Amino acid sequence: MVSDESDFDLLPEYCRYQDDGCEFADSCLNCPFPECIYDQPGGRQQWLKNLRDKEVLKLHASQGKGVKELAEMFGTSQRTIQRIVKRDRDNSENQEFRGRQ
Repeated sequence: MVSDESDFDLLPEYCRYQDDGCEFADSCLNCPFPECIYDQPGGRQQWLKNLRDKEVLKLHASQGKGVKELAEMFGTSQRTIQRIVKRDRDNSENQEFRGRQ
Protein backbone atom coordinates (compact mmCIF):
# COMPACT_ATOMS: atom_id res chain seq x y z
CA MET A 1 0.00 0.00 0.00
CA VAL A 2 1.32 3.40 -0.98
CA SER A 3 0.39 6.33 1.22
CA ASP A 4 0.73 9.95 0.41
CA GLU A 5 1.12 13.00 2.62
CA SER A 6 -2.65 13.45 3.04
CA ASP A 7 -2.89 10.12 4.89
CA PHE A 8 -0.92 11.48 7.85
CA ASP A 9 -2.19 13.66 10.63
CA LEU A 10 0.49 16.30 10.37
CA LEU A 11 1.21 19.07 12.82
CA PRO A 12 0.00 22.49 11.63
CA GLU A 13 3.54 23.73 11.05
CA TYR A 14 4.07 20.94 8.52
CA CYS A 15 0.87 21.57 6.61
CA ARG A 16 0.55 23.97 3.75
CA TYR A 17 -2.68 25.90 3.57
CA GLN A 18 -3.74 29.25 2.30
CA ASP A 19 -4.98 31.64 4.97
CA ASP A 20 -7.71 33.45 3.06
CA GLY A 21 -9.42 34.82 6.15
CA CYS A 22 -13.09 35.74 5.84
CA GLU A 23 -15.32 38.72 5.22
CA PHE A 24 -14.20 40.27 8.53
CA ALA A 25 -10.41 39.85 8.28
CA ASP A 26 -7.91 39.39 5.46
CA SER A 27 -6.33 36.47 7.28
CA CYS A 28 -7.12 34.35 10.32
CA LEU A 29 -3.87 35.47 11.95
CA ASN A 30 -4.97 39.12 11.73
CA CYS A 31 -8.54 38.55 12.91
CA PRO A 32 -9.93 41.16 15.34
CA PHE A 33 -12.03 38.58 17.20
CA PRO A 34 -10.59 36.70 20.19
CA GLU A 35 -12.31 33.54 18.93
CA CYS A 36 -13.34 32.67 15.38
CA ILE A 37 -17.00 33.57 14.89
CA TYR A 38 -17.38 30.60 12.55
CA ASP A 39 -16.46 28.22 15.41
CA GLN A 40 -19.51 29.34 17.39
CA PRO A 41 -22.98 28.13 16.40
CA GLY A 42 -24.69 31.07 14.71
CA GLY A 43 -21.63 33.21 15.42
CA ARG A 44 -21.59 35.22 12.19
CA GLN A 45 -25.33 35.78 12.24
CA GLN A 46 -25.29 36.80 15.91
CA TRP A 47 -22.40 39.22 15.36
CA LEU A 48 -24.17 40.88 12.42
CA LYS A 49 -27.41 41.07 14.40
CA ASN A 50 -25.63 42.74 17.34
CA LEU A 51 -24.02 45.22 14.95
CA ARG A 52 -27.44 46.03 13.45
CA ASP A 53 -28.99 46.43 16.91
CA LYS A 54 -26.28 48.88 17.99
CA GLU A 55 -26.85 50.97 14.88
CA VAL A 56 -30.63 50.93 15.41
CA LEU A 57 -30.22 52.11 19.01
CA LYS A 58 -27.76 54.82 17.99
CA LEU A 59 -30.11 56.22 15.35
CA HIS A 60 -33.10 55.94 17.69
CA ALA A 61 -31.36 57.79 20.53
CA SER A 62 -29.21 60.36 18.75
CA GLN A 63 -31.33 61.23 15.73
CA GLY A 64 -34.77 60.44 17.12
CA LYS A 65 -35.63 58.06 14.27
CA GLY A 66 -39.00 56.39 14.72
CA VAL A 67 -39.78 52.68 14.73
CA LYS A 68 -41.39 52.71 11.30
CA GLU A 69 -38.50 54.61 9.71
CA LEU A 70 -35.89 52.34 11.30
CA ALA A 71 -37.76 49.23 10.17
CA GLU A 72 -37.73 50.49 6.59
CA MET A 73 -34.04 51.46 6.79
CA PHE A 74 -32.93 48.06 8.08
CA GLY A 75 -35.40 45.92 6.16
CA THR A 76 -37.00 44.47 9.26
CA SER A 77 -40.45 44.55 10.79
CA GLN A 78 -41.55 47.29 13.14
CA ARG A 79 -41.94 44.63 15.81
CA THR A 80 -38.25 43.71 15.51
CA ILE A 81 -37.26 47.35 16.07
CA GLN A 82 -39.61 47.53 19.07
CA ARG A 83 -37.97 44.43 20.57
CA ILE A 84 -34.48 45.92 20.09
CA VAL A 85 -35.49 49.16 21.83
CA LYS A 86 -37.30 47.34 24.64
CA ARG A 87 -34.38 44.97 25.26
CA ASP A 88 -32.04 47.96 25.56
CA ARG A 89 -34.44 49.78 27.89
CA ASP A 90 -34.81 46.68 30.08
CA ASN A 91 -31.03 46.21 30.23
CA SER A 92 -30.58 49.86 31.23
CA GLU A 93 -33.20 49.57 33.97
CA ASN A 94 -31.59 46.38 35.30
CA GLN A 95 -28.19 48.07 35.47
CA GLU A 96 -29.67 51.06 37.31
CA PHE A 97 -31.42 48.72 39.77
CA ARG A 98 -28.19 46.82 40.46
CA GLY A 99 -26.39 50.11 41.03
CA ARG A 100 -28.85 51.09 43.77
CA GLN A 101 -28.41 47.87 45.76
